[in-house]
Amino acid sequence: MGIMDAKSAQAIANEKGLDLVKVAPQAKPPVCKIMDYGKYRFELNKRERENRKNQKVINIKEIQLSPSIDTNDFNTKCRSAVKFLKHGDKVKVMVRFRGREVTHSEIGLTLLEKFAEQAKEAGTVERPAKLEGRNMTMFLAPLS
Repeated sequence: MGIMDAKSAQAIANEKGLDLVKVAPQAKPPVCKIMDYGKYRFELNKRERENRKNQKVINIKEIQLSPSIDTNDFNTKCRSAVKFLKHGDKVKVMVRFRGREVTHSEIGLTLLEKFAEQAKEAGTVERPAKLEGRNMTMFLAPLS
């Protein structure tokens, strides 16, 4: 509608039964728009709700192993990791070394590699095995 003073713009908005909303108050002169503000806020909230609904929350599930784990226990933990990965969660696989077991960290490394091999149908290795203190950790991410 062009440049006009605030009183005449407010009068036009009142005449139409709408609101006068400042779109860019920092501009010289300030930019205003005549609209139904309640409807505008409703549309804005609706768009925000849609965006929140489309977001996927990724959880990190943790599975702990020991270097002396038996095969059946290993298979059970591997099946639960595959279930987590298919559900869309990331999995942190951790081998905890106790006592002098940490001197044989290659056992933990082979264990984690075997774990990743069995879980490759549902996920990929996001972060390879790394020894941190007495724990060796590896992260698996679900297939997209």
